[in-house]
Amino acid sequence: MITYNEIYEAARKERYSGQLQPIAKNFVNEVSKYLKEKKEAMSANDDVFSDVLLKNKKQLENAVTLFKELIIRRRKKILNLILVAAETGISKQDFNNMLSFEKALFEDLMKCLEASEKRLNENLNGQEVIDQSNDLVVFLEDVSEFVGFDGNSVGPFSKGQIANLSKEITKILIEGSKVEILEK
Repeated sequence: MITYNEIYEAARKERYSGQLQPIAKNFVNEVSKYLKEKKEAMSANDDVFSDVLLKNKKQLENAVTLFKELIIRRRKKILNLILVAAETGISKQDFNNMLSFEKALFEDLMKCLEASEKRLNENLNGQEVIDQSNDLVVFLEDVSEFVGFDGNSVGPFSKGQIANLSKEITKILIEGSKVEILEK
C-alpha cells in the first residue's frame, strides 16, 4: 500500500528533474486505493471536529493535488519528448519510465504529429489538400449501423436524427436518398 510520503516523494522527484522519472507500474492503482481508503476513513468518523478526521481530510486534499501535479508534469515531459522525437528521429527516449497509458499517449501523439508533418510536406510540394471536413445532415429514414472509412462503427440513426458526418459518408448517403444536408 502506498503512503502519502511516497506520493509526495514521486511528485517532488518529478518536479526537480528534467527527465521523466521512473515510478512503479501499479502507481496509479496504488494511489487510487490510497485515496479510497482515506475517503472511507473520513466517512467512518462521525466526529466532524476530530483531529484525526481533519488530518485525513487535509492529507487527502494534498494527495490529490500532488497526484494531479505529478501527472501534469509527466505529460509536459512526454510532450517535450514527442517534439524532440519528431525532430531528431529518436522515438523511444525515456520510454521505459512511462506508464502504459503514457506510452499509448506518446504513440498516439507521434502518429498525429507524423500525419501533420506529412500534410505540411504535401502542401509545400504543391499537392492539393483534401478537405476532411464534415457535413451536418438530417436522416430521411432509419439507417442501421455501418462501418465508416476509418473502420469504426457509425450509427444506427433514426429518421429525423441530426448527425455530423464526414463528407465521404454524406455523399454516399445522399446518393441513396438517406440524408439531406442541413447547412453548407
